Amino acid sequence: MEFQGKNILAVGAGISGFAAAKVAKKFGANVTLSDAKDEDKIEGDLESLRQAGINLKFGPQDESLLDGVDALILSPAVPVKIPLVVAAYKKNISVISEVEMAYEFAKSPIAAVTGTNGKTTTTTLLGKLLEASYDKVGVGGNIGVPLVDEVLRVGEGGAIAAEISSYQMEATNHFRPHVTAVLNVTPDHLKRHGTMEVYQAMKEKLFAEETEEDFVVLNYDDEKVRSMSERTKAQVYYFSRKDTFDKGAFLQNNTLSIADGGKVYELVSVEELGIKGAHNVENALAAAMSAYLMGVSIEKMIPVLKDFKGVEHRIEFVREIEGVPYYNDSKATNTDSAIKALETFDGHIILIAGGDDKGTDLTEFMSLVKEKVDELILVGNAAKRFEEAALKIGTQPKHIHLVGYDMKKAVKTAKELAKPPQIVLLSPACASFDMYKGFEARGKDFKEIVNGL
Repeated sequence: MEFQGKNILAVGAGISGFAAAKVAKKFGANVTLSDAKDEDKIEGDLESLRQAGINLKFGPQDESLLDGVDALILSPAVPVKIPLVVAAYKKNISVISEVEMAYEFAKSPIAAVTGTNGKTTTTTLLGKLLEASYDKVGVGGNIGVPLVDEVLRVGEGGAIAAEISSYQMEATNHFRPHVTAVLNVTPDHLKRHGTMEVYQAMKEKLFAEETEEDFVVLNYDDEKVRSMSERTKAQVYYFSRKDTFDKGAFLQNNTLSIADGGKVYELVSVEELGIKGAHNVENALAAAMSAYLMGVSIEKMIPVLKDFKGVEHRIEFVREIEGVPYYNDSKATNTDSAIKALETFDGHIILIAGGDDKGTDLTEFMSLVKEKVDELILVGNAAKRFEEAALKIGTQPKHIHLVGYDMKKAVKTAKELAKPPQIVLLSPACASFDMYKGFEARGKDFKEIVNGL
């Protein structure tokens, strides 16, 4: 896309919107950044945008914002269904996402990672694996760093690891990674997308533009993901904890392995892998397969797989108090992610859950809670529904504790209850927006409280 002399409207004053506006301005566009929130509700350095010559429009967004606009760049937090974007489509104004903008600037190959759960761990590990072979590596996207900033920083001769969410794909049309890994697809973001079919379609857009020169890495153990092989032109490689293949990544004799070209290459044993839990074996297989297809050698991967210890807010060990370990899993913003956390431990869990309720079915989650959790501490606006679901599945009322919108009370309650060999786990199975600005803020608050005990 040519930006010189064009009139660009960036919609959404978040991290991606700021980056898109600045980059479009840098490449010669006349840029306006708009957000439906009032200016005093916007976080970030607005002064730097003004100094760059970017026009700022906050508050109600009427169609007059589109007058003379050549293209609209949409932040992932902004749905394509809002009236302003619908009007742009009707006026045949080009609508693209910041991710697509990044792709158009990219001069190095992109390895993209998507899925309901495990994206951040897999993308971060993939970035580390790429660093073993490339001098210049970018890690961006849904991981908190704008992808457009990373592709411009890396330029030519490097590699990009991109975490991509379903939100980022709504306004994307020609995004084409060289490697796409799809980890899993379970119910999430249904308030935004409406149905599972639409949600899955957003995931599949990642490889829609790929050709036989590209690769897609699919979770064979997830039926929905496995079926995606029928809808791609790219070369398919599977990963699995349960099956083996002629082309793919899998467990063989408890060792993470890659098969390709008639050979099987051993990486590390499950015990040697730096990140623990069955879900992290899957994440590591996906990352290693993607890195291999990006040209990283088996020999260079092995030390990285041993040394990588995971990411903040994902089953993150905080500290041990009186023989009881405390874990921060604030990134578990849905039930499937929380289930994976519960499965990591043998049982005797003091679980802090709840938050901004996504309204998903709780049957499977609460069945595992009944099996593995000794005490259930519930916070936020989901607490009552979670309590009702726990009681329905057979959890004893005396083991359920409602603490309102108070993380300090939740942690204090956990400390009063916990005795070895129990563990305390924050794994909310909910978004955080009823109490926090995001799961990162929730996790940091939890850690501060625990470290202050």
